[in-house]
Amino acid sequence: MSIWKKSFTLESLNETSTNTLVEHLGIEYSTFDDNSLSAVMPVEPRTHQPLGMLHGGASVVLAETLGSLAANMCVDDGKYCVGLDINANHLRAMRSGHVVGKAYPVHLGATTQVWQIDIKDPRGRMVCTSRLTIAVMRHKKAVES
Repeated sequence: MSIWKKSFTLESLNETSTNTLVEHLGIEYSTFDDNSLSAVMPVEPRTHQPLGMLHGGASVVLAETLGSLAANMCVDDGKYCVGLDINANHLRAMRSGHVVGKAYPVHLGATTQVWQIDIKDPRGRMVCTSRLTIAVMRHKKAVES
């Protein structure tokens, strides 16, 4: 059974990145299944820190991007999700190529969600692991005067 409550395609997800940090860093949604969403991010000067390695902050951007968008696809119309807390453990240095992040839910509650995001190199070795806590919010109805 799928966790998704909204219909989407990879094309529609990638369109949400236009003119954002996500587009600037070259992050592209690549696959999804009934329980997870994945994206690819290049490891290149845009995502490097001064020593020429993948910047930990870029990994965190990938993690929050995946978890936040996935969270928003798991709520009913009239609700939206925002990040409350994120942590990340950087486990392996990378200088070139690309990483693949995969987000999957740990908890999908009425007011909070928790997402695990694993970022791996092309050989499947863990580069970063992250946990994202999400607040589920309700759109406020417009007050008529």
